[in-house]
Amino acid sequence: MIGPALALSLLVSALATAVVALAGTASGRLVARSRFRGREIADALCHLPLVLPPTVVGYGLLLVFGRNGWIGGTLRAVTGFSIPFTWVACVLAAAVMAFPMMHRAARAAFEGIDRRHEMAAASLGASRLRSFLTVELPLARRGLTAGVTLAYARALGEFGATLILAGNIPGRTQTLALAVYESVIAGEHNTALVLSVMLSLVSVAALLLVARLSRAS
Repeated sequence: MIGPALALSLLVSALATAVVALAGTASGRLVARSRFRGREIADALCHLPLVLPPTVVGYGLLLVFGRNGWIGGTLRAVTGFSIPFTWVACVLAAAVMAFPMMHRAARAAFEGIDRRHEMAAASLGASRLRSFLTVELPLARRGLTAGVTLAYARALGEFGATLILAGNIPGRTQTLALAVYESVIAGEHNTALVLSVMLSLVSVAALLLVARLSRAS
């Protein structure tokens, strides 16, 4: 049980974090550096998975990406592929639940950058894209790294949304968090303890890294 669940969890967390790193950096930068109507609403929506129960988020994802969902139904009709109860569903659920962590960290990182750096780059002829890549990203790197770390830990421990959208199928969609749940239900407390310790160690390591980055900045 532990081997397949661990392998799937590592894969899902890595893929979800990669997606979240890009999306969260973009959304955090947009909210931090732009002024547009509905900015507060957009920021609130980005934080929604952080405050809603994971099962509610999972049900929402099922409505959108399910076999008959708004996006899932169209995808199934066109390609024949159905997202629920696959490893893709695990990645999707983990990414959505981890996204607020990256968004918050990215927003704080970009808000902390002095706009004079951008003005100096523009005065030297740098385009907005070049200024972003060579000025903003390096200055925000510690905050972004902290966001990626927290997002990875959150994705690794995701349970509720994954259970609703992907189910708990051993060897297919069963992650470490779901394996803990099944072990407790089955009365296999030693296995549940080992899995819980593994998840706890990863979470502690992530928090220590974030604290170290915060002190360095």
